[in-house]
Amino acid sequence: MNDTVSAVNALTARWAQRTRQGTVFSAAGVWPLLAFLADGAAGPARDELTRAVGLQADQAAAGARELLGGLASMHGVGAALGLWTDHALELREQWAAGLPADALGVLGADPAASQEALDAWAAKRTEGLVERMPVKLTEGARMVLATALALHTQWRQPFRETVLRPGSGPWQGRTLAGLHRSSVRTDRIGVTAGPDGYVTTLKILGGNALDVHLLLGEEGMAPGQVLHTGIGVLERALPVTTGGQLPYGQAGPGVAVERLPSATPDPVQLDVTTVGFEVRADHDLLQLHGLFGLSTAADAREGHFPGISAAPLAIGAAGQSAVAEFGPLGFRAAAVTAVLAAPGGGPPQYRHESTVVRATFDRPFGFLAVHRDTRLVLAAGWVTEPAVAG
Repeated sequence: MNDTVSAVNALTARWAQRTRQGTVFSAAGVWPLLAFLADGAAGPARDELTRAVGLQADQAAAGARELLGGLASMHGVGAALGLWTDHALELREQWAAGLPADALGVLGADPAASQEALDAWAAKRTEGLVERMPVKLTEGARMVLATALALHTQWRQPFRETVLRPGSGPWQGRTLAGLHRSSVRTDRIGVTAGPDGYVTTLKILGGNALDVHLLLGEEGMAPGQVLHTGIGVLERALPVTTGGQLPYGQAGPGVAVERLPSATPDPVQLDVTTVGFEVRADHDLLQLHGLFGLSTAADAREGHFPGISAAPLAIGAAGQSAVAEFGPLGFRAAAVTAVLAAPGGGPPQYRHESTVVRATFDRPFGFLAVHRDTRLVLAAGWVTEPAVAG
């Protein structure tokens, strides 16, 4: 599965570079759809989808099946693929046989009823986090191909809820729902010199091999630059200086290493303060048609998928709705992605010193939800609106 994971993470990195504001997205939700489309495409559409997928078109469907199977085997992750076709659309047997056995459905004669059924599928498959399909059925819609992805994890070490009032930056003066915890695992934090500046990475481990990496860049770095650097760290393409090797003083964005008097010879401590957040986003994938290899495929003047059906098909709409929630006990996220095919005690005696690595995420930062064993990025995003203290 290594090649597939690398291809999905590469799409995540390219999408991350387009990030300009608060958002959440899942390339792992988009990638299987692009792969199945590449398998059934021809001509320039096939070439563009192949480049977006990052695998040869004749390997793409197998990669999609491998990814969906891998997701289904991950504890705390639910993944599903659905295909709904107009009753008159006849699919190529070879292409349809590559889809999951329970994926096939039919679009009814009543578009409103069909839309309701699609929305119910999205809500059920994401445990209610995403309530509706990200595309709207239109007259003449021939086919809808969709994925749903949901994940959740509980922290191995919960956070303590507190109040955070940043003294500077975009969140200055606000009363935020802060989260705090201390540990001796200083290897969970590191600083890397990325191509666009220094980035601090904090790994928060979940109990089911799902982790969340928080990413704080230098002030002035763009969201895409920070996220792209974080993926480089995940892919082990960039060197990282971990907490135990960081110098005293300001050691990186949001990180300071301090010496404190102590009554006992304590080990080095990692002291983390961050914020809870909920991020939601809707993406029109055709606005980034070049990124997803859909430029030619969206041209309705002709058909582009003879491997799917003899009837001429073009991409009429493509979207993703995603959500991520980060709190004191854990994290959960979901994404639904769809493409619509249309025609076309006393005073202590201080005898020792202790070292504390303090990390504070009190201004906009990025995050990656990662499967620990494969390093597959399941969701990524940028936090601009933290939860407020209530």
